[in-house]
Amino acid sequence: MVPHLVTALNGPINELEQRVLESMPAIERWFRLEWMEHTPPFYCSVDLRNAGFKLAPVDTNLFPGGFNNLTPEMLPLAVQAAMAAIEKICPEAKNLLLIPEGPTRNTFYLANVQRLVQIFTQAGLNVRLGTLDDEIEAPTKLALPDGSELTLEPLVRHRGRLGLKDFDPCTILLNNDLSAGVPRVLENLHQQYLLPPLHAGWTVRRKSRHFQSYEEVAKKFAKLLGMDPWLINPLFAQCGKVDFAEATGLECVQGHTETLLAKIRRKYKEYGIGEKPFVVVKADVGTGGMGIMTVRDAKELEQLSERTRSKMSVAKGGRQIHEVIIQEGVPTYERMNDAVAEPVVYMLDRYVVGGFYRVHAERGVDENLNAPGSSFVPLAFAESNQLPRPGVKPGASAPNRFYMYGVIGRLAMLAASYELEATDPNAEVYE
Repeated sequence: MVPHLVTALNGPINELEQRVLESMPAIERWFRLEWMEHTPPFYCSVDLRNAGFKLAPVDTNLFPGGFNNLTPEMLPLAVQAAMAAIEKICPEAKNLLLIPEGPTRNTFYLANVQRLVQIFTQAGLNVRLGTLDDEIEAPTKLALPDGSELTLEPLVRHRGRLGLKDFDPCTILLNNDLSAGVPRVLENLHQQYLLPPLHAGWTVRRKSRHFQSYEEVAKKFAKLLGMDPWLINPLFAQCGKVDFAEATGLECVQGHTETLLAKIRRKYKEYGIGEKPFVVVKADVGTGGMGIMTVRDAKELEQLSERTRSKMSVAKGGRQIHEVIIQEGVPTYERMNDAVAEPVVYMLDRYVVGGFYRVHAERGVDENLNAPGSSFVPLAFAESNQLPRPGVKPGASAPNRFYMYGVIGRLAMLAASYELEATDPNAEVYE
């Protein structure tokens, strides 16, 4: 089932779908060669927006928290990908320590942790949960809506190794994005694999750096397909010294907003798009749908309400926002039962393992959908995205559309790989 596009402007995307399908062998070979040079992030999820005239990633999360939204049909693929990922890192791995976010009683998030435990257990690992919450001093059971339980245990640090009581893992999997900083207990681990690495957390990571890497990847890919990279790449700029609460540094945001809107207008004119361009200003650090606003005219930034200034001042974990990315707004014209929807692609190692639609009935086509009131519809990805059907009319086949989403998702994952290499504190520097 392909969610319908409520726009006549689906020409370029249908053409892109056609081109991607026709170039499938070349695309897969290109990815294969890239993965010979670069290591994929252990896992990630990518939010996409399909405007009909443009399809682009707008966010890449290296600590994905929605594995519970994948359908049971997707599990075999996820288990296989998990096996491949672990085999590469630690072939003799027996024990996996999973460290979730915390402290949390959010049952949706805990269902995600439960699904991760299921995937890695089926991949042949003993999985136990360690918590960074200092208040948990003994094994603690958390009840889940389906009647099952998860057990969180206090971490034990011993001679440079991290584990639990009577549990010494080869591999430690973080499902915590380190928004609150890097806990000392995770530093300087001896002969253990920490996945993703510490510099993938928001203490180091910046969205602007990711999209800089994505721009590089998109240009290479566009050259391969002989197309305009703008069709898959959101334009962006960055401001580094901003304080919305005090209204300082906003002239930087205003200047970049004006420049970006002018660039988008030129592109819209080139493609005959009658839309009103907009940009999205968001915190350069962190996730969770906080610190985001839509701007259609740079003058709007001169008279921000106190509520908006307050909203733009604080990110996840109460962290102050002083760096922002100004990103080309990509409207989403996909609908599920008349509600605005955006596809989210989930990957493990270098494989697309599934995805779902984030749906929000009360949000517009130009707004952030990662907000209270959103729901998740996994049905759209029920069929395998690995087996497209060449020859089927563009926009009419779910496997074809989702193969294309998987390609764009993998481009963002490759960009994350470039980004992590560039920020690796242990990387060798060649003069």
